[in-house]
Amino acid sequence: MVIRVFIASSSGSVAIKKRQQDVIRFLEANRIDFEEVDITMLEEQRQWMYKNIPEERQPAQGNPLPPQIFNDDQYCGDYDCFFEAKESNTVFSFLGLKPRLASKESEP
Repeated sequence: MVIRVFIASSSGSVAIKKRQQDVIRFLEANRIDFEEVDITMLEEQRQWMYKNIPEERQPAQGNPLPPQIFNDDQYCGDYDCFFEAKESNTVFSFLGLKPRLASKESEP
């Protein structure tokens, strides 16, 4: 299982850049293996991302914005979902990974 984070390396939005960095830094700090997928460089990956986000998670207007997070082909969520999971200490469940010992998720 590989966590895939879809990012936009050439985004003009400071908010998007900060959100992408937040996800990447968290994964690196927790030694979670992941792959960055730059949708600004790979059109086929951008189309794959758009197609594989469930309809109920699509924005009312426009396309979903990065970062978008997948576990292999399974959609995990966007930054807001990631942030909620981080705040409630349930990121491993959010990512579809086995909880680590220091995680709230590992408590009985």
